[in-house]
Amino acid sequence: MKTRTASLAALTLLLVSLAGPLYAQESEQQAEDSATIIAVAEEAGTFNTLLKALDAAELRAMLEGDGPFTLFAPTDEAFAKLPEGTLEKLLEPANKERLTAILSYHVVSGQATASDASEMTSVKTLGGNTLTVTSGDDAAVMVNDATVIQSDMEASNGIIHVIDTVLMPPSDTEKDQ
Repeated sequence: MKTRTASLAALTLLLVSLAGPLYAQESEQQAEDSATIIAVAEEAGTFNTLLKALDAAELRAMLEGDGPFTLFAPTDEAFAKLPEGTLEKLLEPANKERLTAILSYHVVSGQATASDASEMTSVKTLGGNTLTVTSGDDAAVMVNDATVIQSDMEASNGIIHVIDTVLMPPSDTEKDQ
């Protein structure tokens, strides 16, 4: 009887010791599955300027919301390609409306994956404009003049496609009808 009790105790200890790491892995996966577009962008570490701009335009909460959204996310390097002084000027409170228009031009309602790109020629942005989507012979996907350099970064509320250029919406006189 003592051996059976000792065996059961050993088996219980073994199961408990195995369950801890399994539970931790499951918890990590659940955390990843619940990571919003903002959390994925923060984790990537290459979107610091975009995140700063989203804060200045007070759009962070939207991209933490339910979605789904597709974000064409310019990298820090893409923002660095803007003419000198442009970013600093856009981040000023007086230019919040223009910054909001630019950032909204990077967001589409719904989730469009890279495989969807071959079936579409344009998408409507949250700002009300249209982005032209092209897929070249070399399999490069373009959004207007920006190249998608990484696609399909999944988030709980949508998807991110990394682009190499900041997209600028047309002026009000050129805006799509």
